[in-house]
Amino acid sequence: METQITDRELIERIMNKDSKALEALYDKYSRVLYTLVKKILNDKAKAEEVLADVFVIIWQKSDLYDHNTQNLYTWLILLSRNKALDLQKRESGLVTEEYNDDYENKFIIPQISPEITPIELSGAFDKIGMINSAMTNLTEAQQYVLSLAYYNGLNEKEIAEKLNIPLPTVKTKLRVVLNSIGEQVMKEDNI
Repeated sequence: METQITDRELIERIMNKDSKALEALYDKYSRVLYTLVKKILNDKAKAEEVLADVFVIIWQKSDLYDHNTQNLYTWLILLSRNKALDLQKRESGLVTEEYNDDYENKFIIPQISPEITPIELSGAFDKIGMINSAMTNLTEAQQYVLSLAYYNGLNEKEIAEKLNIPLPTVKTKLRVVLNSIGEQVMKEDNI
């Protein structure tokens, strides 16, 4: 497989059942996806299992990827996050619905808005430092609320209940956190 193959070409080849393309996609993205899944599950064996499941989903359902978004990296990140959070919620009894194709298509396969700016893996790595810097400027409470939303998959209402604070407070905290990170990244991008 040539080294300059684009994400678009990879996913198109996977859609045509090119196993070498799936291997190339795995080689390119498995480390970053595994790191995310392991952070969510905090268990090496479960993270490896979820990662394997993610690549089976990619192989079987690559046709559900929306080429109009041109955002394979984000699609893979969200697919992995959704799969890890689903396992976490099933193990804790929060999700009891049968896991079948319809469930997977609705709750695991991400739908990405074409309005989201596409990002490649290299671009994501370039922004890691900026995001980490922005995160250090957040208070501990803000970091915790963001962690509950992203890594624990809690919605605003669930965060409010867990922290025993009013829902509008959670909404405000999340908005402030996301705006703060966004402004910091944009500022550093323009430097």
